[in-house]
Amino acid sequence: MTMGLRPYTQRTGNGLGSPSFDVDQGEVLMHVLPAVGIVFDNRPPEFPGTLYISSRQVVWLSDVIMAKGYAVDFLSMSLHAVSTDPEAYTSPCLYVQIDTGDDEELENSDSECHGEESENFDLAAVREMRLVPSNPNELETLFEIFCQCAELNPEPTGDEEEEEHNWFFGADQLEQMPGLSVAGDDEEQFSSIPPSSIGHSNGDHDQLARTVLQLQINDRRFEDADEMEPENNGKHC
Repeated sequence: MTMGLRPYTQRTGNGLGSPSFDVDQGEVLMHVLPAVGIVFDNRPPEFPGTLYISSRQVVWLSDVIMAKGYAVDFLSMSLHAVSTDPEAYTSPCLYVQIDTGDDEELENSDSECHGEESENFDLAAVREMRLVPSNPNELETLFEIFCQCAELNPEPTGDEEEEEHNWFFGADQLEQMPGLSVAGDDEEQFSSIPPSSIGHSNGDHDQLARTVLQLQINDRRFEDADEMEPENNGKHC
């Protein structure tokens, strides 16, 4: 997935055309709103255009320049809110914060992004987007649709976290772990393991019956406190 704002020129159909969504991968068109202006950071607004909201992304297509369009995935949006404060912006709008994924690069290109005279600004560095419908009454509907689509695109959880909590051990692994062994005659043993145990075998009940976990307690934390107390050499922490 490409982080941040990106250009979009994939139009299909006749006339002004419409975006080409990945229907085969389950992308669904949720809402279309014409006569919407778009503003990036502190740059002048671009207008008129049509807003297309799918289950994965937001696409704005210019109604004047066929080659002009922008898109941003919902996974790249860190915040969206209705703004009606004229001190924040002159027109009621939907304010969106965009995660570019590279804060260091943003600091270096900040002047380019906010320079109103610059025509070749870096889309990937844009951190703020405002969607300005010609009819302010559309804002509440727009906000609700953004909320629905944001719920459809939760932040992905990495495989590392799943692997970290995947606590299933084989006999060879148990032998290598301190405090655990497969067989022995020490005092504390577990002759059976409940199905919900951390160390249970994943579906191999025969092997589970043959495997007996033995907990070997050899922890200095259980020794007498007087024995564990370090000598006081006159130093205080």
